[in-house]
Amino acid sequence: MNSKRSNLIGHLLTTPVKYFVSTLFLLCKFSAPMVDKILLKLTKCQIPTEDEVQTICDLATDIFIKEENVLYLPSSITICGDVHGQLYDLFELLKIGGLPPYTNYLFMGDYVDRGFHSVETLTFLLCLKIKYPDRIFLLRGNHESRQITQVYGFFDECIRKYGSSTVWKLYTDLFDFLPIAAVIDNSIFCCHGGLSPSFVSLDQLRRINRQQEVPHEGAMADILWSDPDDKNGWGASPRGAGFIFGPDITQGFLEKNKLSCISRAHQLVQSGFCWNHENICVTVFSAPNYCGRCENLAALLMVDEKRNYDFVQFNPSPVKFDNFTAPKVPDYFM
Repeated sequence: MNSKRSNLIGHLLTTPVKYFVSTLFLLCKFSAPMVDKILLKLTKCQIPTEDEVQTICDLATDIFIKEENVLYLPSSITICGDVHGQLYDLFELLKIGGLPPYTNYLFMGDYVDRGFHSVETLTFLLCLKIKYPDRIFLLRGNHESRQITQVYGFFDECIRKYGSSTVWKLYTDLFDFLPIAAVIDNSIFCCHGGLSPSFVSLDQLRRINRQQEVPHEGAMADILWSDPDDKNGWGASPRGAGFIFGPDITQGFLEKNKLSCISRAHQLVQSGFCWNHENICVTVFSAPNYCGRCENLAALLMVDEKRNYDFVQFNPSPVKFDNFTAPKVPDYFM
């Protein structure tokens, strides 16, 4: 990219959301017109039509189905945690981290539920995946599930915005094709939740049939639901799914698979990131002021070509929900 264009994009990325569309326009040349049209609609918080969702799901599924359960990715790359339907904060994240294809991204799941704009947030990320399949990678989180989304908001949002469950079904069918883990530079193991007594090696993860609804137990459930804990060994999770796992479990998994650390999401942390297990397991959370009331920072984990890492914290987008038509907060936010 020449320096003039780089400076222009850098300038636009420091301006409010209304200029986000201008930045995207620069990056949309010579690519799929339909996807670009949807991306530009989403910057104005306009929902895609059912036909557009069908097309996006078809195109994205064709990409995901070719990806393995465990992705092997090179650095440099920026690792992101939960975004939970907070569209304007996703724009803020991309403003801080830079737009693909000039920044590579790994998102570790939980794109929907809780926030007001799950449809738009998920669609935006899928459009970027279609445009830049080798630059942005999306893992499955525990909220990419039919059962969970019927409780925590995404199903209700689809009914409210489309008047039927068609869009919800299209997206939840697509969830079954999302990869469940990634390894960066054969060193950093990335997943949404954590470890499981049902797998000890990456080879076992590669053999899982991921093309299904998230089961209630087993390796696939645990990798999406588990959490680190200070006590050694395995424990029952207070979430009712997955396990809590101690420093000895993390150390043993890393040694067996010749890895250096685990990066995961799944838990709200006030500073946006938090180290566990003597700095070999890190939680990254990328939804600032979660649910509009937690007052937490969000963070990105940036890994460079030499495997050095840096955490970048950020605040919520300056664009407030009051500037837009927003529904009454559902009871489950309270």
